[in-house]
Amino acid sequence: MGKRKLGALEKVDADLTNLQHKIRRDPKSYIEDFRSQHYQYESHREIFMAAPASATDSGIISLRDLIDFIAHVADCYPDITKNFAQELIEMLSLHHAVLEADLREKVVGSLVLLRKKELIDSATLLHTLFPVLVSTPSKTLRAFLFQKILSDLRSSNSKTINHKLNRTIQTVLFNLVTSDRTSVKALWAIKITRELWKRQIWTDAKTVEIMKEASLAENEKVAVGGVRFFLGGDKEREEMEDESSDDEVPDVSKVRHQVTINKKSKKKARQVEKALATVKKKEKKKNQPHPLNFSAFHLLHDPQGFAETLFSKHLQNTKSKLNLEQKLLVLQLVSRLVGLHKLIMIQLYSYFLKYLTPKQPSVTSFLASLAQSTHSLVPPDVLEPLIQKIANEFVSEAAAAQVASAGLNAIREICVRQPLAMNDTLLQDLVMYKKSKDKGVMMAAKGLLSLYREVGAELLKKRDRGKNATLELKAGERKDVRFGEEDAGEIEGIELLEQWKEEERRKRRREQGLPSDGEDEEEGDAEEEDWGAWDVDEGEESDDSGGWIDVQSDAEIELSDSDDEEPAAKKAKTEKEEASGATTEEAEKEKEKKISKLATTRILTPADLAKLAELRAKENVNSLLPHNKSQRQKQAAAIAARHADDPLTAAEIEGLAALSAGKATREEKIARMNELKTDRSEHKSKAAKKKERKETQGKSTTNKEKARKKNFLMTLGKAKSKGKRSLVETRNVLKAHHERQKRGGRRGNNM
Repeated sequence: MGKRKLGALEKVDADLTNLQHKIRRDPKSYIEDFRSQHYQYESHREIFMAAPASATDSGIISLRDLIDFIAHVADCYPDITKNFAQELIEMLSLHHAVLEADLREKVVGSLVLLRKKELIDSATLLHTLFPVLVSTPSKTLRAFLFQKILSDLRSSNSKTINHKLNRTIQTVLFNLVTSDRTSVKALWAIKITRELWKRQIWTDAKTVEIMKEASLAENEKVAVGGVRFFLGGDKEREEMEDESSDDEVPDVSKVRHQVTINKKSKKKARQVEKALATVKKKEKKKNQPHPLNFSAFHLLHDPQGFAETLFSKHLQNTKSKLNLEQKLLVLQLVSRLVGLHKLIMIQLYSYFLKYLTPKQPSVTSFLASLAQSTHSLVPPDVLEPLIQKIANEFVSEAAAAQVASAGLNAIREICVRQPLAMNDTLLQDLVMYKKSKDKGVMMAAKGLLSLYREVGAELLKKRDRGKNATLELKAGERKDVRFGEEDAGEIEGIELLEQWKEEERRKRRREQGLPSDGEDEEEGDAEEEDWGAWDVDEGEESDDSGGWIDVQSDAEIELSDSDDEEPAAKKAKTEKEEASGATTEEAEKEKEKKISKLATTRILTPADLAKLAELRAKENVNSLLPHNKSQRQKQAAAIAARHADDPLTAAEIEGLAALSAGKATREEKIARMNELKTDRSEHKSKAAKKKERKETQGKSTTNKEKARKKNFLMTLGKAKSKGKRSLVETRNVLKAHHERQKRGGRRGNNM
């Protein structure tokens, strides 16, 4: 194109821009000018639609400028431009493959602009853009359309949730996934759904259903995309929420203070207004009720059917196209479904057998998946062969330290979830590795030992049971673990709240000069009135109530015909039996005391719930600090009581093997050490604390502090001039300084 022609087109573009500004100010006065430009647009469009492939460069540029011009002022003349949006939709839908890149982008941008002006609705725009996104071969156009679709859905759901639009688009995406399970086009449905889930725009069960169908697709890319959503979608959403909550809120008082000191300008005033608006928005968002973000696993309609279909389609099927890494992802998803929902899939455990060998690539991931799929309803005889094979393949004196550590950790993770899968012979053999010289193996064996001290001390030898477990076994306090038995649910950390309330009550009584062990009058009277009728006197219970009688099975029972002799069952107990009976009764009472009855006897107020959350957080922080051996034991117990939603990773199975093998770099070791370090702010000096407080409040330093940090060459001239002062000048300076001190500084603060 010649320079003269290009200059003429640029002049036309500038004229259209000027006309656009004039029309925005006074539409009625320039209606004829708009009609002439609209007529030119129609003529250019007819020429283009007749032969899109053979359009000239000048014609394309003119058409592009006219489309941009009409889109910006279409709301001023709705009658003239009533067919404009439909014409753009037709142009994009029919000829997007042959459209010139700039013209194509301008058409899409104009449609988005018409949507912002509410000349078309979101459903029309998305139904236009989505088929083009799926079918176009242009990579740049796909990225551009994907961005526009997401931004439109976000803006449509910004103020309130647009349920109608969401259902429409979810149906489109669901049909795209299910219509052709071999097509790679369903990847766009996965990308859009995952992005909207991450941003908490779509959080319902229909979203999860789309990804469920994607996981069952025959195309390996689509299937892996759906599986990855279930394994990582919730974590991405939490990270996005944390990032949005960590946004720095401007200090309004600091901004206002700076405005009063510095020169006043419109820019500073706008900054203050912007800061005020941001703070108001944050406060409004903080006061809104927190949305219930259910995990994708909990929104599944039929987890049992989904897990079985995944397993048979992608893992058991010999014609599956997935490689080992992709199969591992599917296996992780199936195992998490089984463990979380406590599903029964006996065929899954036999599938693991061929992979439980140290030579298997990614064997720790297989071990983690096996542990994840274990729960209290899995029959122990199904797990026994697996544990035996892990012990035979991994845990031996000939095995490397990393291998033995991984095997012991895997066995421990399985037994945490199903303790009945272990037998005493194997357990005693594995516990012997606590004397290993390798730290990873030793810690893994001690972890298994500490677990069974809690859940199955009778399987251990007497010397390995520990003091508490031995005493509890002797006293008969140990409760046997039964297959399928579930613990009664309770409020987490309620005993912390009860303990805090008890301490507060004692503190109040001490302040009033009363004995701290007594009860408050108000609380005591209320409890006597409300709950006194429920107390049962233990002394009124009869021994002849039909309960069980303990009989010595090994002792010989002497029978006698004499009436003078009492029956053997009625003989007096020995001192030892009486002592053990008293110990058992005391232990039972102590156990009953430990169970908190606060939630069943009191109505918890919002203040109580807030304090409970605070105490829980404090306890979690304290449990992570390795103060002493008991704290480490608490930390191990916290790991054992891991939340069911949290996945088990291969790194946790490896345990300390990575450290013992020297795999960790110096930076990683320093990072681990810093994680365990306590906050040392309480050991700072008063000056350091004051300085830190001033910095957080945004205050400036004093003139003395500034003078201390001033460059020596900057102060050299003043020092020389001081030495050259005459007596009269020195006297005047000191006099002025004295008067300034009297009135409280330069500004005269002492009024």
